[in-house]
Amino acid sequence: MVRTYGGWRRRRSIGLFGLGLTATLVLLGGLVVLMLSGMFAPGFALYLLPVMAVAFVFAAVPVQGESLLSFLLTRLRWWWAKVLGHTRYRAGVMVEHPRAFQLPGILAPVTLLSCEDGKGGRFGLAWNRRLGHMTATVLVSSNSVWLAEPADVDTWVASWHQWLASLGYMPWVQWVTVTVESRPDPGSALRTNVEADIDPQSPAAARKIMRDLVLNAPTVSAQVETRISITYDPRKFPVAPKDRMQAAVEISGYLNQIESSLATTGVSVLGRATPEQLVAMVRTAYDPTALNDLSSLLHTTPEDIGTLDWTDATPVEAEAHHDRYTHDSGTSVSWIWQEAPRTHVTSTVLAELLSPTRWAKRTTLLFRPWPAAAAARALESQNSAAQYKSELSWRVRHRVSARDSQDLAYARQAAQEETRGAGLVQVSLYTTATVDDEQRLKQAVAHTESAAETSRIRLRRAWGSQDVAFATTLPLGVCPPFLVQRGMG
Repeated sequence: MVRTYGGWRRRRSIGLFGLGLTATLVLLGGLVVLMLSGMFAPGFALYLLPVMAVAFVFAAVPVQGESLLSFLLTRLRWWWAKVLGHTRYRAGVMVEHPRAFQLPGILAPVTLLSCEDGKGGRFGLAWNRRLGHMTATVLVSSNSVWLAEPADVDTWVASWHQWLASLGYMPWVQWVTVTVESRPDPGSALRTNVEADIDPQSPAAARKIMRDLVLNAPTVSAQVETRISITYDPRKFPVAPKDRMQAAVEISGYLNQIESSLATTGVSVLGRATPEQLVAMVRTAYDPTALNDLSSLLHTTPEDIGTLDWTDATPVEAEAHHDRYTHDSGTSVSWIWQEAPRTHVTSTVLAELLSPTRWAKRTTLLFRPWPAAAAARALESQNSAAQYKSELSWRVRHRVSARDSQDLAYARQAAQEETRGAGLVQVSLYTTATVDDEQRLKQAVAHTESAAETSRIRLRRAWGSQDVAFATTLPLGVCPPFLVQRGMG
């Protein structure tokens, strides 16, 4: 029997029509005022009724996964930001101060720190000077579920959940992102690597065989990388560090624990991302044509590399459009997870979405561990909200929809699992496709959305927030709270 997984549910409030509790109380208060005015001042009620009808339409009509009012406010803010020129970025020729902001938009406060790992090497920390958060990235290689035994896959999934649950006991861990990045790799990379490894003193027949294999190999292959980025808030450490150096030492110690605990989750830890690798990751995301020049930094950690600094990650020009993001030599479109699969899925559910394509693509799963001490209260609140909605549906329509019944069952299941020691995690998913030719953009969009449908995942384009969603897929610790579609599992 094939093992399936599921049970995710979107976090819901006790409000009506998908509104929050505050908006629901305001709406009900308006209805009460309308009823009272109809009883004591009918003339005033005639003026109030159209206003209430318009307010109800703005609050209850959904547009692109949100209310009509939120949609219009987002468009209004977008229009005003464009008028002020906040959607366009151009790098300056001269930076007057070494602490000057370098990256555009939400990434402006982020800078790079180089820290010792205690093993003779160095790793990079993305430091958000505005929030005080520090993000470290661990490079990993994931095991294939296609070739593994089903029992091993079940063990990996269970261990991954235990790993996430353990973060609930670390209040200084703000969130964790797992990013799978794929990009086309020209055939010249394979030829260069093989030529460098061939021993000139080896037999001529052996050298000819290796060169023939390279010639017969596909001219275009793909590079696939997996990384895990952990964002810390040093102010929440058991003992608050006095300075950045002390905070980096504490983070290095916690990273040792995290890296060792990842061994049972089906991944192999390759090491921590060096400052040069982080610079190369960010630079190639903004400028795909720079991949050939920086590809060696993405895979190796030579000791003599020191030619890159944080200014090399800065794009020359970037502009956020409502439906896309243009930057240097690339154009990107980003999506956000609108709804998790409502049915149970297998361990290969994301295989289609993560598969390499002829353009660069990054898919990021963002996990926000819920503090273990507050998990029980949060699940009880969710259970009460689901039960209230089910009861209200029965009293109003004399029936309960299949979706409400399933939502209540998942809420109860989550509460029961939490009492048995399971952790509570909020999860979201972001996907970004980048092309170096805008004529291929429609093809990339269609392919990505089709792959998401095949994976039973509903994606919504990040309208008006393309630059923010783009930044979320980078290893810099960005987690936009207004974009996170919160799920529990």
